[in-house]
Amino acid sequence: MSELHDIDRRVAVLEQIAADTRQALQDIRDDIRGMRAETQGLRGEMQQLGTGLRSELQQIRLQQHADFRWLLRFMIGGFVGVFALLAHGLHWF
Repeated sequence: MSELHDIDRRVAVLEQIAADTRQALQDIRDDIRGMRAETQGLRGEMQQLGTGLRSELQQIRLQQHADFRWLLRFMIGGFVGVFALLAHGLHWF
């Protein structure tokens, strides 16, 4: 009878391990579902940040283009002025 009692105790331990394992697996699945939801939320936020960043970079690019044109006009005007001063000093006109 002691062997039968020992087997019953072992089966009870195995059943407890199986129940604990099922619960642990369920907890892991719940955690993974939660992480997926968080990841989806973060993905949406990243897309919004990317769109805003592209817009700001486009504005910066347009401002740089306008600044470059202004600087180019200023330089050409300066070169023309220096050339005119040089030409006048050398009595070219």
